Amino acid sequence: MAGITFGEFLSDQRMSLPLVVTIQTCSGATYIVTGADKGLGFEAAKHLVEVSSKIRNTQAGNAAMADIEAATHTKNVVEVWELDLSSYASVKAFANKAITELDRIDALIENAGIAGSDWILSEGHEACITVNVISTVLLAVLLLPKMSAVAKRFSFIPHISVVTSGAGFFTADSPEWRKVESDPFEKLKDEKLADMSKRYPLSKIIQVFAIRQLAILADYNRTGVVVNLVGPGFCKTELSVNSPFVLRMSIKLGNMLIGRTAEMGSRTLLHGAIAGKESHGRYLGNCEVREDSVPAWMTNADGRGSQKRVWEDLAKEMDSIEPDCVSKIS
Repeated sequence: MAGITFGEFLSDQRMSLPLVVTIQTCSGATYIVTGADKGLGFEAAKHLVEVSSKIRNTQAGNAAMADIEAATHTKNVVEVWELDLSSYASVKAFANKAITELDRIDALIENAGIAGSDWILSEGHEACITVNVISTVLLAVLLLPKMSAVAKRFSFIPHISVVTSGAGFFTADSPEWRKVESDPFEKLKDEKLADMSKRYPLSKIIQVFAIRQLAILADYNRTGVVVNLVGPGFCKTELSVNSPFVLRMSIKLGNMLIGRTAEMGSRTLLHGAIAGKESHGRYLGNCEVREDSVPAWMTNADGRGSQKRVWEDLAKEMDSIEPDCVSKIS
């Protein structure tokens, strides 16, 4: 797999995607959608409410819930739960509430993320790494045992679907990654090594490595849970509002030319939440399995070594946050 160039990505930016959720596939199911206050998460939550799913609409607040209920003419389906991915305590509290109060979790759609231009520390790490990588993977690890148990009890296939980005795929070999690959999480805390204009794509590279390794350890045949990654493509959202100026302008231009609406982009999230078991550990795009989009430098022998190294460092961090949580998934 050689991956794709930026030009190939642009030419593959389909403007019409299928809507895969229906009353038959989703009615009565329970979904957790992070970052559902706007953009892709908001539109995905609306679609799920329309097919009578129960939504735990995190980070949305009552205003977003009211908007969803008004748009769908449906009440008493959405619940707003507090989740702050910049706080490990908040992640643990949210996971404990879900484990304790929910009979089932049909899908965890991890859509929340940040793309900032300023160096800000959160839980001892630069905030983009804390939110996009550590807390995102930690939430998946904490909820996976519960999802595996209820899958066997109710005979259905739950999904952990992490919304990532192909932003880091378009170089033959990422220079930013090479700066930190030998000791990722320590070097990512070094402000002197950081290029904040590249931090968001770098966080997504590390996120892809981490989730692919999680999928190996949490093998579908053992857990019954599908773990996959979704690349929604260029979408007109507010994600880049705090990005460095040059990056923000590039994204704005791209969206003007080929950007999908947030509603159209949300269809990729919904596909990830119900995709077949063949999507386990895979990268999805355009509502299809798109492993061909992942560059060879991430999948060859060196890439597999990097993936394991990322996971080893991340596992130590997660076990320091919640002791023995990693051992419960393997």
